[in-house]
Amino acid sequence: MLGLPLAVRNAGLVVRVRRGTIGTGLLGLPLAVRNAGLVLGPLSLFAMGIIAVHCMNLLVMCSHHLSVKLNKPFLDYGDAVQYGMENVSWLRRYSIWGRRIVNVFLITTQLGFCCVYFVFLSDNIKQVVEASNGTTMNCQNNQTAVTVPSFDSRLYMLCFLPAVILLVFTRNLKYLAPLSLAANLAMCASLVLIYFFCFTNIPNRISLPMVGHAKDYPLFFGTAIFAFEGIGVVLPLENKMQKPQSFNMVLYLGMGIVTFLYISLGTIGYITFGEAIGGSVTLNLPNCWMYQIVKLLYCFGIYITFALQFYVPAEIMIPPAVSRVSERWKLPVDLLIRTALVFFTCVLAILIPQLDLVISLVGSVSSSFLALIFPPLLQILTYHNEGLSPWVIVKNTLISVIGFIGFITGTYISITEIIKRNGRHDNLDVTFFQVQ
Repeated sequence: MLGLPLAVRNAGLVVRVRRGTIGTGLLGLPLAVRNAGLVLGPLSLFAMGIIAVHCMNLLVMCSHHLSVKLNKPFLDYGDAVQYGMENVSWLRRYSIWGRRIVNVFLITTQLGFCCVYFVFLSDNIKQVVEASNGTTMNCQNNQTAVTVPSFDSRLYMLCFLPAVILLVFTRNLKYLAPLSLAANLAMCASLVLIYFFCFTNIPNRISLPMVGHAKDYPLFFGTAIFAFEGIGVVLPLENKMQKPQSFNMVLYLGMGIVTFLYISLGTIGYITFGEAIGGSVTLNLPNCWMYQIVKLLYCFGIYITFALQFYVPAEIMIPPAVSRVSERWKLPVDLLIRTALVFFTCVLAILIPQLDLVISLVGSVSSSFLALIFPPLLQILTYHNEGLSPWVIVKNTLISVIGFIGFITGTYISITEIIKRNGRHDNLDVTFFQVQ
């Protein structure tokens, strides 16, 4: 019983370090449930939650086994894959590529999160600005006197660019601790109000499809795995715990809370807004002052979280570059790389300004490898000469195959939809200029 408060506190840490996906990932799940269906969607989220937690546990187990075997205090994700490959004689000479590939996917995933944040911020702030003149106190009928069109959402991204660059210039995250705490509180309060609106506005008759179209399921997969992908922080979190031996209980408790949030908001959000659900449930909230404030609070939380997600690629890419220059140029090179990376994510967001599709694409391309494909294969490599049972090999192979199929189909469908929507957008722009 004395360990229970510590376990609960550490489980809260698991939830807190996943704040980025609990923001954009969680808010995008109602649309994901629409793509899968009212019954198939929640069941698939539950199954994916179990598999994701299992893969996190596999990564921790393999890291422990290899660190003891090699007499090393701590192994990160890249280390574990590299030393796991060294266990296999014909892979030993290529083991360094294991670390490099993992780092590439970590960088891709985290910068992908940053792209999503640019799109999320622009879409929500654009909606608040356009409805500001007609925002009312009536949250029941969503009465808005007038909506004034503003400029394109991609211009909003450019407006955010200087502020985001200044944010990532903070190289030590401890200086962001007060703002991070405020962001936590803002997002939690906003989430409570979103649940309140959804639960109090459930329609009397629900006539939504129980199973969605097969062609839309890969989009569900990409969004869901985007939301569940937090495996990159599992080993650092476990290493910083006071009692690492209790990590499994902490992981199951924390991820149980996260999975409950995902299933509940994904389902209730889809039931409330139906086929009109947007890429983020915040985009469907009424244009009354209370829910406009909810959008602004969430945007503040996502803005602060940008620095946390940016920290991983910065720590991987900047130190090798800085080590090659003299002391005089270390700080300018550091800040230049940070600026270039933020500018790169902003450009990608401008090229793909559809929130739901960029979430699905990031999840399908990189999160599927980190969360589903690599951990089962790592266990096979780590224990391949230690009597690993055929059942474990079959189970791990099946998980990796599912992840690879999701990667192929999710990436293909996401890119296809992006091309299709951008084509329609270009046609609308041409028509607009011809009318003028």
